[in-house]
Amino acid sequence: MADTFVMSARQAAELDHAFERNGWTPAEVKQLSSGGLLADFRQVLLGNATIIDRQRFDHIKALAEAMIPQLKTEHLIDLDADPFLPNGWKGVENHQKGDQLTWNKDAQKDALYLSERQKQSPWLKGHELRKELGKKPVLSANVLDYLLAHPELIPEEWKGKYVFFWGTIYRDSGDDLCVRCLCWDGGGWRWGLSWLGSDWSGYSPAALRAS
Repeated sequence: MADTFVMSARQAAELDHAFERNGWTPAEVKQLSSGGLLADFRQVLLGNATIIDRQRFDHIKALAEAMIPQLKTEHLIDLDADPFLPNGWKGVENHQKGDQLTWNKDAQKDALYLSERQKQSPWLKGHELRKELGKKPVLSANVLDYLLAHPELIPEEWKGKYVFFWGTIYRDSGDDLCVRCLCWDGGGWRWGLSWLGSDWSGYSPAALRAS
């Protein structure tokens, strides 16, 4: 399918100067052009979102309102609720529901799983990893979105990794299966994704429920 948008030389120059003026690096520009970051920024320009996506904010607010009074002293995450669906995505292929999870930052910091094949080989196909994780207590995207709303609860040990929440598998706008992850970009925590048809490295552990 042909592109529907062609940037003029003047627009390209304006962007080049804007990136330089705001201190962007080539690596950051490359990262901006991948995934769905530009779609999120466009929603901000259109007034449909703020720093936190409005749909995610409403979802987290609904989860919080459903919590029991213990929420004042404990962070309880409703695993039984429907997960947040990013703008434009087609739906949820699989979502593992459960009871309420009491989040313990110290217990969860080491509750990450890497396949032996991820450790020994640089890459592993996502479809193969999904089969291997079939009986593991993987955490869902409900936990991911709760942590984005409460970043102080994310273990410091997770920085430098792409922590995936395999309990929720999505179909994105292109009808591809994907899983969302938490990652640190140097200025804060954000979510990313990877497709099951892609290769998964040793920097991409799965978040498990701490025993």
